[in-house]
Amino acid sequence: MPNNLEASIDIAAAPEKVWSVLADLRRMPEFSPTTWKVLALGGVRVGTFTVNVNKDGWRVWPTSSRIVAFEANKTLAFRMNENRTVWRYELTATAQGTRVVETRIVDPKGIPAPVRAMINTAMGNEQEFEAALVAGMQETLARVKTAAER
Repeated sequence: MPNNLEASIDIAAAPEKVWSVLADLRRMPEFSPTTWKVLALGGVRVGTFTVNVNKDGWRVWPTSSRIVAFEANKTLAFRMNENRTVWRYELTATAQGTRVVETRIVDPKGIPAPVRAMINTAMGNEQEFEAALVAGMQETLARVKTAAER
C-alpha cells in the first residue's frame, strides 16, 4: 500500500514572503526536481485545473491536478487527477520566520492499479519511487527556502 509522505523545513522569512514564492505555480520547475512545467488554467485559486509535465532522467510524463485548498499565507493543496493523491503545503509562522510542511496524502481508496503498475515497471518499485519522492520534497523545500530568504 502506498504511504503518506512528509518533509518540512524552517525558513527565515515571513509567511507572506514564502507564500509569494510557493503560490506562483509558474516557478514550481525552479524548485521541484521532477517538475518541468506547470500551467494553471485560469487564476490560481480553489478549483483551478493545472496541466503539468514531469521529468525524471529520460522519463517525461504529463499529469493534471485541481487546486483543492488555497488560503493565502497558510495552505496550498492540489489533488492529482491520475492517482488521487493530494499534495499540500502548510505554512506556519514561527519566531524565526515560517515552517513549511509538504505532504503527499494517499486517497483512502489507494492509488489506482494502472498507476501502481506503471510505478512498478517504469519507476523501479513503490518503495524506490516513494524514497525518490521524499528526496524530491526535501530538495523542493530547500530551493523554496533559498528563494524566500533572498
